[in-house]
Amino acid sequence: MVAEHPKISFVIPLYNESEIFTELISRLRKLIDRITDPCEIIFIDDGSKDNTALLMQELAYADKKYHCIFLSRNFGHQFAVSAGLEFAMGEYIMVLDGDLQDPPELFFEFYKKLSEGYDVVYGIRKKRKEGVLKRATYYLFYRILKSISAYSIPLDSGDFAMITKRVAKIIVKMPEQSRFLRGMRSWVGFKQIGIEYERDARGAGDSKYSFRQLLKLGSDGVFNFSTFPIKFFTILGVCCMMSSVIYFLYTLYRKMFYNDVPVGFPALLFVIILFGGIQLLSIGVIGEYVQRIFSQVKNRPLYLISKRVVNGKDVADE
Repeated sequence: MVAEHPKISFVIPLYNESEIFTELISRLRKLIDRITDPCEIIFIDDGSKDNTALLMQELAYADKKYHCIFLSRNFGHQFAVSAGLEFAMGEYIMVLDGDLQDPPELFFEFYKKLSEGYDVVYGIRKKRKEGVLKRATYYLFYRILKSISAYSIPLDSGDFAMITKRVAKIIVKMPEQSRFLRGMRSWVGFKQIGIEYERDARGAGDSKYSFRQLLKLGSDGVFNFSTFPIKFFTILGVCCMMSSVIYFLYTLYRKMFYNDVPVGFPALLFVIILFGGIQLLSIGVIGEYVQRIFSQVKNRPLYLISKRVVNGKDVADE
């Protein structure tokens, strides 16, 4: 559907990025001018409320290298990337965000590794230009996730990566409603390698990931790729039961040999609150898994596309 079949695809999700759009296009054009292979740039509008969609559309009409996908509403970053992967035609696909925190110019280092036989090359954030609290939170999250995950998920790696077409096809076929792409990418396997880089600050605007969205993304990573929460509360339940048996035997011993029973209303109240809290938390953890099962069995599409602009023309959603 494009004038020349691309060898390289860039998949870039956008959400309210009108402030940085001009700079993004400028850097992409400079990069593409240095690439000898035919390229396509796939922009995915994730239901933007500013004029990002209009800027995308005007660009796609004027330049056939730009393939634009417009989602029917805001589905979220992970789904927008998945939509881009579905329509990417290149043999090698680079995923990056439109905020320019992940430098597109690392393409050449990534591409070199793919040329050496790797299927996945991912960026490792050596240094982040963000707040101390946010950096510390990310640091702890990745290490906790790695320690409890059933699969090896690289430390400090995000969605910034370059993958082969066969890896992209596998990820697209994975039907998870609660998508955690960096975990899915690791699960696929094949030959993978990381490249360290210094992550820049946002070029303009504010982060589109709120604390709540980051929390959801983190919980998707934990509950989708680890059974540790369930196992932890199983072990905790056994420990609590054993503690109760020991305390009962101690109480029985005091009654039989000393004819007294340890008393104390505050201690009793503490135990009731403790075990009640553990039970509620355990139910909540089980609920997280059940909620994901519930979302999955409804079998709704991951995203809906209102239209696409390909080869300078509008294409209705198929």
